[in-house]
Amino acid sequence: MTRWQLAHGRHLDIGAKSLLMGILNVTPDSFSDGGEFAWPERALQQARRMIGEGAAIIDVGGESTRPGAGAVSAREEQSRILPVIEALSSDGGSLVSVDTYRAETARLAVAAGAHIVNDVHGLQREPDIAQVAAETGAGIVIMHTGRDREKLADVIADQFLFLNRSLEIARDAGIPDDRIVLDPGFAFAKDGEENLELMARFGELRALGFPLLVGTSRKRLARHLVGGTDEGRDVGTAATSVILRLKGASIFRVHNIAVNRDALAFADAVRERETGE
Repeated sequence: MTRWQLAHGRHLDIGAKSLLMGILNVTPDSFSDGGEFAWPERALQQARRMIGEGAAIIDVGGESTRPGAGAVSAREEQSRILPVIEALSSDGGSLVSVDTYRAETARLAVAAGAHIVNDVHGLQREPDIAQVAAETGAGIVIMHTGRDREKLADVIADQFLFLNRSLEIARDAGIPDDRIVLDPGFAFAKDGEENLELMARFGELRALGFPLLVGTSRKRLARHLVGGTDEGRDVGTAATSVILRLKGASIFRVHNIAVNRDALAFADAVRERETGE
């Protein structure tokens, strides 16, 4: 059991049971659900539905990270997410994550009630975001990306290269280890073969010594074998969630909570038999 320390005096115990992070894109152009939850009322309805289905965390994002998506200004990103974060935090029960690489957006989001900062650039685009996490006590998700950089040929070697640099930034800023979770960044500048290799060798990432979060939901790696419908993509996602749970992942960032919850219940039961945990 690992206790992940978060902002506002909260924590999350990571251990015997899989944890689900519900994706809430407050955007018009995200690849799967763009436009569906761009209005605060719709976003809050979706968040509460995911919480009711078993989401431990709601991850709120205001800028699409799909390949080729247009950038938005910090002000636009903040105008999209802050009302939703404020409303969710006022409910008092749910844990809220902000999906951003911007230091100022992260600062405002934590002030509005967010407990976690989820940075898809692994603290390396705006390193000041690490200082924000340190000062606010937020939990931090550090994600690997292959975008805008030269990668090593070996997928695991590149994970260690990138994530160890991110961990240096975190420690230099004063973020304690018990506030850090790592994400290998499936599909972020990784082709199909790289994603499958990363999945097959996922257990090697446990050597980094931190809890692992994964986000395969409705991405090409989770759907190219099972078709492009929402149902097919969710089945593919659940299959990857089970595989990665048995290889050591603890937190699953997904669109469809119920399907992944049920699939992971089996993975948790098998893992308990294997490990005794």
